[in-house]
Amino acid sequence: MNALSRRVVIIASAFWRLLPQGMRRRWWLFRPFDGLARYWPVFRSRRGVLVIRMDGIGDMILFRNNLDHYADAFGVLAHDITLLGCDSWASIAGDVFDGYRVTTINEHRYARRFFYRLKVNFQVRFLAPQITVGDAYFRRALMSDSLAWVAGAPRTVVALPYINERTRAEYTWYMSQGWEVIETGAYPDHETVRHAAFIAAVTGQSVAPATPVIAWRKQAPPAEITAPYAVLNPGSNEHGRRWPLAEYVALASWLRARGLRVVFVGKAEEKADDDVLATLRKDEGIADMTGQSTLPELLDIMKGAALVVSNDTGPAHVAIALGAKTVVIVGGGHFGCFVPYPDGVAPRHARFVYERMGCYHCFWRCHKRDDTKASFPCVAAVSMEKVQMACMALLDEGDAT
Repeated sequence: MNALSRRVVIIASAFWRLLPQGMRRRWWLFRPFDGLARYWPVFRSRRGVLVIRMDGIGDMILFRNNLDHYADAFGVLAHDITLLGCDSWASIAGDVFDGYRVTTINEHRYARRFFYRLKVNFQVRFLAPQITVGDAYFRRALMSDSLAWVAGAPRTVVALPYINERTRAEYTWYMSQGWEVIETGAYPDHETVRHAAFIAAVTGQSVAPATPVIAWRKQAPPAEITAPYAVLNPGSNEHGRRWPLAEYVALASWLRARGLRVVFVGKAEEKADDDVLATLRKDEGIADMTGQSTLPELLDIMKGAALVVSNDTGPAHVAIALGAKTVVIVGGGHFGCFVPYPDGVAPRHARFVYERMGCYHCFWRCHKRDDTKASFPCVAAVSMEKVQMACMALLDEGDAT
């Protein structure tokens, strides 16, 4: 597919845009708050590029390298690019996006609280960008597309998103506002491939998908963590994506037998309700840092690790981008979109372990489990042997490259 064929024209009548059918109730509730800001007069000169990234830390990591193409692609300087991101990764944004302007919002409050939404809308409106860009494939119309519409830039360039019947009307309403829409590939193309396709369509030049890499400070982990150590990240925002904690406990014992100290990490809310780590805590070589580190400290810990083992969640992408030897335990919900990384993108220091099942690509709407806090069957099916083999393959290699 060439660059020109990636352009998609979305057309809707003016009458339908005034009184659209198929919108969810929330869209109608938000419309006055969005419209008030969208049509508020802005008298300052429009300048620069506004890039909207309303997504988690893993998606941000997969996008990061692509941002470095934006200055040339849109004819601006790097410091004239403003990244609108999420508070959840604001504490590392200054380092990860050094040289760019970054402003962040609480994406959850924006989606639920009307007056916070109105405040953010005016902030975005007064940024007065010349160009607004949103290349996310999996995105929320009432968040990313609403923000792009409120900005009211003379030029708005977005990726054609994943659309189902429930969201079709909303996406059509926004993208039919004269926006430039770019088709970045068919599901389940990987995010890095999509980002490259987006830039290629804008510039007309071929761009290769890039392995995620981020620059990060050189700082020792907390004093209680001494090398060599392995990091285990058994949590995830969705319980189903979590490899059973009992397996992580067994893996920790196996790694200890190989002479590594073990550090458990994760958010405070991911801490196990039952004290399954109690027996391991008797071992001074095992540290439970779950809920005990800030996001910057987590990056310090992962960067200095001899090995990281993680579920399919944001920290897995962070560890890979930091250059840490990383094993990712993968389920099949949207297999291939985020993990595993495709050939040419997957670095030597990353391994993706999975057990293929016929029900892959269920978008995590699993009908094969009764307990909503249990692991998805495709995740639970990943064997300890496969994980250990991936760990040994990395540990037996030299320095990660």
